[in-house]
Amino acid sequence: MTERTLVLIKPDAIRRRLTGEILRRIEAKGYDIIALDMRRPTRGTLERHYESHRGKEYFPALIAFMLSGPSIAAVVEGDRVIEGIRSLAGTTDPTTASPGTIRGDLARQWDTPVFQTLIHSSDAPLSAHYEIGVWFPDLQSSM
Repeated sequence: MTERTLVLIKPDAIRRRLTGEILRRIEAKGYDIIALDMRRPTRGTLERHYESHRGKEYFPALIAFMLSGPSIAAVVEGDRVIEGIRSLAGTTDPTTASPGTIRGDLARQWDTPVFQTLIHSSDAPLSAHYEIGVWFPDLQSSM
């Protein structure tokens, strides 16, 4: 089943110049990048994006981290792309992420309140629809 997902390449990946490698892995897997934009998101955009985390202890640190530099937002399309990108990214904890995944190969474990995990991807069709609407409102209507 063809679907779309939102992928964010986070500030830590951009600082470490890993954008090309992450996008290469996504394309090598056979997925299509249908929208791509580098931007410095506003606090409002990030608070809408991470709404489900509001009230959690790490929420302020997560927002601060995401405001620390530019991010690349992408809409990626393909067969079972939500499941596929999450598998490609690896588990959130970079120390235990499997070798061969983006986080397993490239992410670092830092002593910070928020793991610097290089990449975000939507976890379900409903969240993908919502997140694409936050970052690419013009595309949401074509879903």
